[in-house]
Amino acid sequence: MMKKTTDNSLQPEEFEVLAADYRLTRDSSPDRSFSIPFADLLDPEKSLAYFRGVSGIFETDSELATVSLFAKRYAFLVIAPGLYAMSAFNKGLNLALENGSIESSYQGQAWLPKARLLDLEASEPGEGQRSEWRDRVIETMFAGNLSRVWNAVSKAAGISKALLWENTAIYVYWLYEKKFAEAASPEQKQRMEEDYRYLLYDAPPRLFGEPRNPIKKFNSPKVFTAESANPIRVRKTCCLYYLTSDTPHDYCSTCPKRNR
Repeated sequence: MMKKTTDNSLQPEEFEVLAADYRLTRDSSPDRSFSIPFADLLDPEKSLAYFRGVSGIFETDSELATVSLFAKRYAFLVIAPGLYAMSAFNKGLNLALENGSIESSYQGQAWLPKARLLDLEASEPGEGQRSEWRDRVIETMFAGNLSRVWNAVSKAAGISKALLWENTAIYVYWLYEKKFAEAASPEQKQRMEEDYRYLLYDAPPRLFGEPRNPIKKFNSPKVFTAESANPIRVRKTCCLYYLTSDTPHDYCSTCPKRNR
């Protein structure tokens, strides 16, 4: 059995880290135009209306580009606080689809929405049961949330699920390879390394609600390119960022469409 902690098990200092660095919030945003319950993204009518609204934020007439860029933000809202709590604090947030909402928020001109969870109770692994507990935490945020949203959005907007999943995977790589280790203790770093290795290589597809583990699928070898001083993963799909804003962008440095 997975041990449940009390309602205040997420310590104030832990919540502050998740709020400051990973956009978790307790507060409803006054901007309801671009705030929406997670579960509403499963409704084609509601999700497409929402995407029409946020297209102005991304300065694009392309619905596919809007959905792709929104998917990056949504993936971050689900996995960044969820994976950090799991690996750094050894605590599992309830990131079930029915438990959260997107709360519109800006930092300067940038739209950086936050995730508000109705139930902030955290779970902890029972003694000697971290592997089983970790599976449940991963399954809730990926198979129980992201997979359902990506399936619904892919059908409603006609966008590739592979693109949506690669948008998700790139954040997993960045968070574990760059972000999470900042100010982490040796114990936390060891747990992060173990969890990342599990997500990359060993986590079964069922935890993601997919026939294949998408984090493993998009983990291509890093290569040197003319655009980067350090080796990078070249994406398998284009995220369509070049279609945003009035001034056309070049392809991203990791884009497969870029001439190398």
